[in-house]
Amino acid sequence: MSKRKADETTTRKPRKEPEAPATEGNGTEPEAAAAPTKPKGRKAKGGAKEPRPELVVFALRMTAEERAALHKAAGPAKATKFARALLTAASRGDAKAVADIVAAVQTS
Repeated sequence: MSKRKADETTTRKPRKEPEAPATEGNGTEPEAAAAPTKPKGRKAKGGAKEPRPELVVFALRMTAEERAALHKAAGPAKATKFARALLTAASRGDAKAVADIVAAVQTS
């Protein structure tokens, strides 16, 4: 066995961690450097969250006028939610839900 192999198989001493240099406390070092900092991150609110259902994309082709009317009817930043609710209710044959959605749009 070579000398190198023999050295690798022997037990090694654990390495010492380098020690921080001692400071004289002359006030030139900031106080925050001495205090350990906590990692920043989001804290979990409450218990475990329910897993979200996997969503897929369903695209529609429409004219610019139709799109403008959809956004006007749904309100700002609510077109997707409005279209999803209306299409889902219509596909299930829920005439009451469709009527409620249309009535809500007409009153706003």
